[in-house]
Amino acid sequence: MQLQRYAGNPILKPKREHPWEALNVFNAAVAHYNGLFHMLFRAQGIDYVSTIGYAVSRDGFDWLRMDRPVLEPANEFEVKGVEDPRLTRVGDMFYMVYTAYSEHGTRVSLAASRNLIAWERLGVILPDEDNKDAALFPEKIGGRYVLLHRRPPDIWIARSDDLLHWTEHRVIMRPRPGTWEHLKIGIAGPPVKTEQGWLLIYHGVDEGHVYRLGVALLDLNDPTVVLKRQEEPILEPEEEWELYGDVPNVVFSCGQVMTDERLYVYYGGADRVLGVATAGMPEVMSFIRGEAATRL
Repeated sequence: MQLQRYAGNPILKPKREHPWEALNVFNAAVAHYNGLFHMLFRAQGIDYVSTIGYAVSRDGFDWLRMDRPVLEPANEFEVKGVEDPRLTRVGDMFYMVYTAYSEHGTRVSLAASRNLIAWERLGVILPDEDNKDAALFPEKIGGRYVLLHRRPPDIWIARSDDLLHWTEHRVIMRPRPGTWEHLKIGIAGPPVKTEQGWLLIYHGVDEGHVYRLGVALLDLNDPTVVLKRQEEPILEPEEEWELYGDVPNVVFSCGQVMTDERLYVYYGGADRVLGVATAGMPEVMSFIRGEAATRL
């Protein structure tokens, strides 16, 4: 499977007239709900403190965004920013898993909303460790909530009864030595449910600190089981705005949407702007249903 860039990229750029998003806009979570695409994106002002902005679209390509953040730093764990949101709808509630950044380091935090604009903080959910790249599955598995997160250099899974206290942590994917993901890996957006398994987009970093995107499939009933994992990346930095920016040589995703027609993967380019790349459903299903397995 390979992603194709949208010809109109980048789809979001910094707005100099808004101090909170004047420097960078990148790393967006996206959900498709009530016929619209809803985006939560990370924004940085010239002070480099991150906030979370909101945008909406009818087609997933052209976006109208609010002129103020929907989440700003508000406690001791967030004084340096709120970063890299991942968005999951569970029942009638939206949950945003995000990274709180401060002198304490990075902490996985959780907020909830019914309308994607007003957010209630539920707190730091992995309080005793530097951690990030976390997202919820969109339904309970085996009667419990399931979370993916990243303890470097691996992707981990954990389970909870209340969304706040997480146990049964274990590794499900490790970097593959000598490849485009040699140094470390982490999830992109929350996994997407298909009939054959959970489709997972993830990022990998090589020895030269180039960030690329890959794809894997997890078992529906036991997502600790990786059914397949494509050898080649599905997207890598090629465009000028992906190669040069605040952090060069980066394509980094926090969210994707899968409709009946296509898969939309939203990603930050060089930590400066936002783009989208897509794959048609025949190609997505060819990966999901394909017989060929890869090294896990």
